[in-house]
Amino acid sequence: MTRPQKHSLTLKGHRTSVSLEPEFWQAFQDLAQARGLSVNQLAAEIDRARDDQGLATAMRLAILRDLQARLG
Repeated sequence: MTRPQKHSLTLKGHRTSVSLEPEFWQAFQDLAQARGLSVNQLAAEIDRARDDQGLATAMRLAILRDLQARLG
């Protein structure tokens, strides 16, 4: 894997950034598309559901949970 890169998002009307490896960013974009959401909408959904973990971690875990569900 390569080094994380910063990606800009808008959450609750405010710009923020998240650092994800390109492979995770691509998987996140694919997940958003599969759900019919924009990356900002999916990030907002994940942001609302996360507890005290960082947003990047919550996004990686959402990708993992989706993969595990599909492998079932």
